[in-house]
Amino acid sequence: MSPGHEIPRTARARAFVSFAAGAGGRLLHLAVLLTGEAPGSTPYARRLLTAALSRTYADWDALRGDDPYDRTRQDLVARYARAAWHRRLGAAGRTRDPGPLGPLTPHERIAVVLRLYEGVPEEQAAALLGLPAERVKALTARASVRLARPPGGAPGAPEPAR
Repeated sequence: MSPGHEIPRTARARAFVSFAAGAGGRLLHLAVLLTGEAPGSTPYARRLLTAALSRTYADWDALRGDDPYDRTRQDLVARYARAAWHRRLGAAGRTRDPGPLGPLTPHERIAVVLRLYEGVPEEQAAALLGLPAERVKALTARASVRLARPPGGAPGAPEPAR
C-alpha cells in the first residue's frame, strides 16, 4: 500500500478513537441498562458494545454526516433485541437480573432505555424496534407501571392507577 493510503486510514482511526473515547462510557452504560448486568461485572454488555463499535468503525467512511453515536446505539439495541428474541430470556421473556429494570421484558426494557434514558422520540424508537409508534408508547407506559411497583410486590397484586 502506498504511503498516501496510510494517512487517511490513520486519520480515520484517530477520528474513530476520539469518538469511542468520548461516547464509550455512555454507550457502555446504555448496554448495561439493556442487559441488566451488575455494574462491576458486565461481560455481555461489553461484548454487545464491542460488536456495535466494530460495526461503526467498519462503516465509518460511509457515515457521511450521520451521527456515529446514533448509528452505534442503533446497532447495540438491534443486537440486544435479536439476542433477547433468540434466547427468550427468562420466564415469559423477562430477564432474571436483580437490577431496577429486571422485571421488564426485553422490548419494554429497550423502550424505556431509548425513550426515558436516551430521550429518543417515539417514532425513532419505533423504527429501531420495527414496531408502530403506538406500540412503543404502550410498552413504555406498561414498563413505567411495572417499575413503579414496590420491590417484592406480589405477582397477582393490582397495578397502581395511572
